[in-house]
Amino acid sequence: MSVRTPSSEPSAAPHRSGFACFVGRPNAGKSTLTNALVGRKVAITANQPQTTRHTVRGIVHRPDAQLILVDTPGLHKPRTLLGERLNDVVRTTWAEVDVIGFCIPANEKIGPGDRFIAKELAGIRKAPKIAVVTKTDLVDSKTLAEQLIAVDQLGKELGFEWAEIVPVSATAGRQVELLADLLIPLLPEGPALYPDGELTDEPEQVMIAELIREAALEGVRDELPHSIAVVVEEMLPRADRPADRPLLDIHANLYIERSSQKGIIIGPKGKRLKDVGIKSRKQIEALLGTPVFLDLHVKVAKDWQRDPKQLRRLGF
Repeated sequence: MSVRTPSSEPSAAPHRSGFACFVGRPNAGKSTLTNALVGRKVAITANQPQTTRHTVRGIVHRPDAQLILVDTPGLHKPRTLLGERLNDVVRTTWAEVDVIGFCIPANEKIGPGDRFIAKELAGIRKAPKIAVVTKTDLVDSKTLAEQLIAVDQLGKELGFEWAEIVPVSATAGRQVELLADLLIPLLPEGPALYPDGELTDEPEQVMIAELIREAALEGVRDELPHSIAVVVEEMLPRADRPADRPLLDIHANLYIERSSQKGIIIGPKGKRLKDVGIKSRKQIEALLGTPVFLDLHVKVAKDWQRDPKQLRRLGF
């Protein structure tokens, strides 16, 4: 087993560019890791599992390379049509990337969910696979060493060798740069695929909807995360504003599945929804670099996760 630690060897390698994908069960730290590598928030994070619904591409620029990170939803046993579609997104992505990073949290023993994914990965011959042991800031060195050995063993049991095994902490910034150093040599040689300075190819409206959904997920009951969808209906610059004081009007709807969930989102006297607006507006203004007026409404789309027509309308 080779576990990597930082090296200061100079590289005279040709320019490389390509796609890397982080996989893992829900809440394994994939989105946090994507944001840490890019150096800016391009994927939403939350304590609840199954937060990511779109593949978000984060772009890491280096003088000698361009690493495009594809952040997929967590692979899981689906209970709804939405769940099945999310799993399809994951498998399609795996087939198209140049390298796969399998995220396994350091603070949780390898379980059936990890084995389920590792077994699927064993069937992918084309892309090299790096094991990324995440959340190392939450464990002591003995627990981490045991997890690294268990991860190595998992590959052996399933008949494949990890290209690398690297422990990281995205929140503490430990070994994040090293991970990029290890992913880049596994990419094909080639020119940059995106303009310099571009950090994601996610459309602005989708990112704004995701930031609103992230704020709405904070502190709600466990059953709610899957039930929330956000659609930005309209984004228009306020017409009567002077050029040096622009204001962008954003109108968005939060969709839930049942009327009984409305109260949870809105909160007593509308307090929760107001907090969601304040939190997400700050993030949106940071993203767009302009003042924003955010108008949020909560609507019921009955059982939308199971309804193909509604899933299409909500962007899935």
